[in-house]
Amino acid sequence: MTYCVAAAASTGIVFASDSRTNAGTAEVASHSKMTVFEAPGERVVVLLSAGNLATSQSVITLLEERRREFMAKPTFFHAVEAVGETLREVLARDAAALAKSHIDAEASFIVGGQARGEPPRLFMVYPQGNFIEASRESPLLQLGETNYAKPLLEVALGFNSALDDAAKCLLLAMAVTMRLNVAVAAPVDLLAYEKDQLRVTRRRRFEQDDAYLAQLSGLWPRAMNELCGRAPAVAFP
Repeated sequence: MTYCVAAAASTGIVFASDSRTNAGTAEVASHSKMTVFEAPGERVVVLLSAGNLATSQSVITLLEERRREFMAKPTFFHAVEAVGETLREVLARDAAALAKSHIDAEASFIVGGQARGEPPRLFMVYPQGNFIEASRESPLLQLGETNYAKPLLEVALGFNSALDDAAKCLLLAMAVTMRLNVAVAAPVDLLAYEKDQLRVTRRRRFEQDDAYLAQLSGLWPRAMNELCGRAPAVAFP
């Protein structure tokens, strides 16, 4: 019950995540899936998490406890390695016990940001602790309920997209996904990291009743209706 998405651009990285963790018939729960580690002027590391909440929280807690070591890794790549290693550590500790109760302990992370002296970088960390990096050709990474917004993002987003345009696209993708899947819901966390700032300057949380989020939610169906109306008529033989 998650939708997390991040897009690398020539001018930075945009991150967005929903907050729904449970949507059962008797209980609805939410928890932020965005975590930020920041050493202004030196390094910014943003994590988006999906999967077993206990696993992802354990990983974040261990990284917080080891914050000085984590933020002192020699490169951003080494920091991502630390996330993968910590994830493996938690799963080695908990997965077998949870499997006895038929509970999936796996979690995944999107990790992005910048270390001083390097360009911004964006990675996907898999449950096994290995990872891939976004690129100019493939700048988009998603976790969770990814199918609903994927066509929109693949058409509208590219590495050369302006950061503000990327932020709008990611929020629109979130609005579409929330409209089509009750397992994804606000609050929505948005962070637009500007290249070479080495600090977080643009971050916002959109609550369930946010007017801008509601506007985006209504924009998509109207645009689809307009598109269908403008399409040429079918020529039957």
